[in-house]
Amino acid sequence: MWWTVAGSDRAIAKTEILRGTSLEVDHKVVQTDQAVVEHPHVKGILAAFDRAEEAMQRGDLDGVLAIYAKDYNYRGLKRSDIRKIWSELFTHYRDLSSAHVFTRLRVSEEGPRPTAEITCTGHLRGTPVEGLERVTVDSWYGEVHYLIHEDGIWRIRGNAGVPPKGVVFGTAPHPLF
Repeated sequence: MWWTVAGSDRAIAKTEILRGTSLEVDHKVVQTDQAVVEHPHVKGILAAFDRAEEAMQRGDLDGVLAIYAKDYNYRGLKRSDIRKIWSELFTHYRDLSSAHVFTRLRVSEEGPRPTAEITCTGHLRGTPVEGLERVTVDSWYGEVHYLIHEDGIWRIRGNAGVPPKGVVFGTAPHPLF
């Protein structure tokens, strides 16, 4: 069962939290679904994804890039690389939308800025400029997004963990959001 807690008016674009999603803040577990969705960090993270979604639907490259931290690094891809990828996506696709389902959130308030690890499953879909049918542009399962609270908002910093030394059969990197 899906539990929608944030998202746009379009049914195909949303950020959701699965009922029973765990939230841990500084090693303390938040106990109830209601407390999870009302937690200020969760609200801030959902707002960041909503802003990125809205910018993506407008085709606003700078607006989409606002979700990426200044020191963004995903398996060697930097923010400038992500700018090129999104620019190409906007050139080749229209009506882009995404869906994100968060199933685990871990927040740390230790250090100078809060950080978060979010386990997310979702997809990015769009219609090719020369096409009529929507296609899946990117999809991910159980990806752990690593975020940092930077300049007053949550931003994606990369992925948690060390990247594999070689390409694992059946997997692909997921540099978007």
